[in-house]
Amino acid sequence: MAMPFQGVMQMPDESGAHVTVTEAQGEVEAQLVRGLLESRGIRTILRGEALRNVHGFTLDGLGRVEIQVAPADAERARALIADLESGRVRLEDDDPGAP
Repeated sequence: MAMPFQGVMQMPDESGAHVTVTEAQGEVEAQLVRGLLESRGIRTILRGEALRNVHGFTLDGLGRVEIQVAPADAERARALIADLESGRVRLEDDDPGAP
């Protein structure tokens, strides 16, 4: 599972600086974390080794993906990632009336 990024790294892009909140170990994990954050209204940017798109796994750092968010969302994103890692995240049904 992704580990929260310990430092504060800022990477410029078209809309301004973003901070790396975690590093995923491959495309599958990156998309899982991205889905969680974006479902909670936090826009994400994935930055990383291009090989992740070909192989989808990590070997000696190849395929590692940085997940970045706006600085204003970083604290909430890290809290959500910690909840995911600890098993406290609960995905709600699309249909609240479903059994």
